[in-house]
Amino acid sequence: MHRIYTTSVASVYPLYVTKVERKGRTKAELDAVIEWLTGFDEAEVARHLEAGTTFEEFFAAAELNPLVSEITGSVCGVKVQEVEDPLMRRIRYLDKLVDELARGKALEKVLRS
Repeated sequence: MHRIYTTSVASVYPLYVTKVERKGRTKAELDAVIEWLTGFDEAEVARHLEAGTTFEEFFAAAELNPLVSEITGSVCGVKVQEVEDPLMRRIRYLDKLVDELARGKALEKVLRS
């Protein structure tokens, strides 16, 4: 089992915020990306962060957006669409969306709309 599975989303979330804000994006845009991917609303995301939910629990409760198959490309040199483990693929989807946001891609494009 990967260590990230038992890591709390709340421990990684501030790193995501720092990454996107450093590139001129906002926490609200990051939250929109997380909400689009997971189906959680703002209050549900906040509850998971406060509760210390692990990535495994977070994605077990999520209803992934039907357009996730459109998320392609590499994270850390690994193509997200080729990741075998379903949980790791979901985590990589999130990483990829955060990367796209931080790289300045328009929010509409990040959200595949």
